[in-house]
Amino acid sequence: MSQYFEVHPMNPQKRLIQQAVDIIRQGGIVVYPTDSGYAIGCQIGDKKAVDRICQIRDIDKEHNFTLMCRDLSELSTYARVDNDAFRLLKNNTPGPYTFILKGTKEVPKRLLNPKRKTIGIRVPTNRIALAILEELNEPLMSTSLILGNNELAESDPEAIREQLEKRVDLIVDGGHKGEEPTTVVDLSEGAPVVIRGGSGDTQPFEF
Repeated sequence: MSQYFEVHPMNPQKRLIQQAVDIIRQGGIVVYPTDSGYAIGCQIGDKKAVDRICQIRDIDKEHNFTLMCRDLSELSTYARVDNDAFRLLKNNTPGPYTFILKGTKEVPKRLLNPKRKTIGIRVPTNRIALAILEELNEPLMSTSLILGNNELAESDPEAIREQLEKRVDLIVDGGHKGEEPTTVVDLSEGAPVVIRGGSGDTQPFEF
């Protein structure tokens, strides 16, 4: 049975955030709110936790995983980015975007796209997500919580609880969220390519 924390969306309770991070560090997987629906995440280097997430999401190693970062200061550790790409990132983060970049050796191989060696990078605006990342002091391995045949991220924490309370270690209830996923922009080959339109404006990446 998972734990269920009701966290204030504007002023996250520090005690609950600390408990959430303790669960993550102990190998747990957590469902948490972002600025575009709910996501599911775990520690970067925890293979067992990643495997559990893949089972819940019914995804394979070809899936594009994302590192949820608190700010761009963590970027150079995990991704290779040139000056032009960095300017685009700086002007559009935090926000509802996922950027695809070439990963560095700091990213576990199992998280990289096996063919392109890329990883998603995202900096959210959601205060609960940012509080978790600040306390964790490293990026969170993450993917949108899309269940079954749905195309949109889960948005109702109570509905998530009904489906996943026996399969995850913690559900963080931050209220109802929008279902529209992030806009995905590929910066791995130089010029930006919008892979998926979503809640983020695509205009800054259309040249």
